[in-house]
Amino acid sequence: MMRKKTSTEGSNTPHHKAAADALVIFGVTGDLVHKMVFPALYSMIKSGVLRIPVVGVAGSLWTVGQLRKQATHSIKQAGKIDDRKAFDRLLSQLQYVGGDYHDPETFKALKRALGSARHPAYYLAIPPALFPTVIENLGAAGLADQARVIVEKPFGRDLMSARTLNRVAQSVFPEDAIFRIDHYLGKEAIMNLLYFRFANLFFEPIWNRNFIASVQITLAEDFGVKSRGAFYESAGCLRDVIQNHLFQVVALLAMEPPAYQGLGAVHSEKAKVFQAMRPLRIGDVVRGQYAGYRQEIGVAKRSDVETYCALRLFIDSWRWAGVPWYLRSGKCLATTATEVLVEFKRPPQSLFDDGPSSRDRANYLRFRLSPASAVALAARIKRPGKQFVGDQRELYLLEEMAGSEAPYERLLGDALAGDGTLFTREDAVEAAWAVVDPVLKRPRPAQPYKRGSWGPKEADALIAADGGWCNPRLIDASAV
Repeated sequence: MMRKKTSTEGSNTPHHKAAADALVIFGVTGDLVHKMVFPALYSMIKSGVLRIPVVGVAGSLWTVGQLRKQATHSIKQAGKIDDRKAFDRLLSQLQYVGGDYHDPETFKALKRALGSARHPAYYLAIPPALFPTVIENLGAAGLADQARVIVEKPFGRDLMSARTLNRVAQSVFPEDAIFRIDHYLGKEAIMNLLYFRFANLFFEPIWNRNFIASVQITLAEDFGVKSRGAFYESAGCLRDVIQNHLFQVVALLAMEPPAYQGLGAVHSEKAKVFQAMRPLRIGDVVRGQYAGYRQEIGVAKRSDVETYCALRLFIDSWRWAGVPWYLRSGKCLATTATEVLVEFKRPPQSLFDDGPSSRDRANYLRFRLSPASAVALAARIKRPGKQFVGDQRELYLLEEMAGSEAPYERLLGDALAGDGTLFTREDAVEAAWAVVDPVLKRPRPAQPYKRGSWGPKEADALIAADGGWCNPRLIDASAV
């Protein structure tokens, strides 16, 4: 059993031990809060996790009645109201402060609304450009002492802006009171990657460059940018998905075993993976843009923003030296799914008549992360008869389990409790940006691709030497 770190060891132990006694949501009238946060708060009320006032802050001059109406609409859209007492309790806990984020009077009004609360948690569900303004005004108003701040991704646009944002945040809050939220880390299937790796000893001897030929990670969506065209123009697929979501998956798969049971050990090992990543070169990246993207609302008529990105990544560590990691994500692709394929090397000698041809995949381990999570191991099985020939079949290891917490429910609950396990640390954020920074400055033009395809053909050439992309598919239980 891993040794648990004591409360006095290291700098990653939560500085603020007290649970939050108020939750303040900046940007409470926005789309993110409507779609994700209000349903999460309702679930937290039902489970008994949320027993504190919730103060919404936004530029709109709303009344608390309008905020409650918005919350009601949000929760009804997400599902039925199945616990009237909990629902009424949530509405009664809501307060509202309207005002300009640049105006000190807004923060004076917030201070009055907080009343006797001494350990508030501030959740910034606002455009990243406003992060410094709100954080600095919280400090100037005397609202940051013994508080914590929850910052919604993205954490900067590049390495320089990430460093600037970290400096601003740390000038007001200590590092252990800054919770950088990436909802992807709260998904049950993502958490299972960490558990699967280190709870099953039999994989450790082969989890390295001696046995693994390559790793593929795909996050595909069959829809476009919808109403988020203006946001996507400021971000693009590389910033929006790969630099954070997919890099986090890489870190969980590639990290070394933590030295002890504690969030500091996990954060440190993940940061080492980012630090060992070789900075990307232009030839390592393929950018694409789906047909019709330039006609979306909020998109420039000559936009070169990528809605698809594929890249080849190397981790220059003892364990992974020479193993290529292929990452891709895109919108308007053939399906909506997220999958990891860890392909093993072939046997050194073919002993049977049906030895794998160049068209066959070698043995692999496949993690299906969404829409339904599963783990499958591909192995060759002999056919009945005298001949030594067989087929590759998937051995089914795990299926989707009901009753898991939704990501925002889990992450907001952890942040209120001061548990930073599923959040991102400063050094990891900056190391990840350092990997992609070289290709952000002078990217190659985005290549067009058809809706419903698997992206531009140039992405196929990127991975051709390692057998091509393995497109996500549902695990067939009949193949077990």
